[in-house]
Amino acid sequence: MGTLVTIQVVRAGAESALAAAFGWFHEIEARCTRFREDSELMQLTQHIGVPVAASPILFEAMRFALHVAQETSGAFDPTVGHRMAARGFNREHRGGDPVSSTLAPDDAASYRDIEIDADRRTITLHRPLTPDLGAVAKGLAVDLAARELAPFDDFAIDAGGDLYLGGVNPSGAPWSVGIRHPRRDRALIDWLSISNQAVCTSGDYERRTPADDGHHILDPRTGASAEASVTVVAHDAMLADALATAAFVLGPEQGIQLLNRMGVDGLILTADLERHETRGLRHAA
Repeated sequence: MGTLVTIQVVRAGAESALAAAFGWFHEIEARCTRFREDSELMQLTQHIGVPVAASPILFEAMRFALHVAQETSGAFDPTVGHRMAARGFNREHRGGDPVSSTLAPDDAASYRDIEIDADRRTITLHRPLTPDLGAVAKGLAVDLAARELAPFDDFAIDAGGDLYLGGVNPSGAPWSVGIRHPRRDRALIDWLSISNQAVCTSGDYERRTPADDGHHILDPRTGASAEASVTVVAHDAMLADALATAAFVLGPEQGIQLLNRMGVDGLILTADLERHETRGLRHAA
């Protein structure tokens, strides 16, 4: 997934659970990444206009991505993959080689061109397009890893800033989560006290393009990069991850409205560091 994953378990004896937890990251990458030509997702793009049977992992990631797209009227859209690739985000993270595709994507394609059938568990792409599930797949991996570790109560998972904090830290207190200052390197702008919650942050300082003229979060409605930092606290990481991306694109006013409507808490920092937060943020733990 192009990121460092660390897991801390307070109690001893979690070796097998840790192995299973880390295993989910490899499994979900194999199913959901657009940076491997042999992934299930990229194989799906070779079949346009026909239903394709999907694994439970890919189907759930796509189903949830489409749900968030509908909730945001397309501000969040999982069909931005080819536009991201055109901006330079097209390289496999291990070897750095560009991912080639024979697909000629339809620039007019949107989330409305993806159909899912829950009964048959199929996905149909009605136009040539490249899905990008990065805003949900990593969160899903964190959630599945957390499920493996749940019997041990107290643990922390950090997948490149997508966090799940179970129970309490080794001192017996809720976990402290620092929120990165978007304009000062190695500085924090805030912190939260979290227990049994996920915390995910999207920022304009992450993953710049090779030309350094934009970042990895794209407004699918305009093709431009929004500027902000959004932190979301939710009961699971897949929800927090997707809504952090969606709120980033929507901006502070509509972003806070979305978080309130979806029943989660969050903090939005604008480019000039103006703060917007939900009323329940300080009590999210």
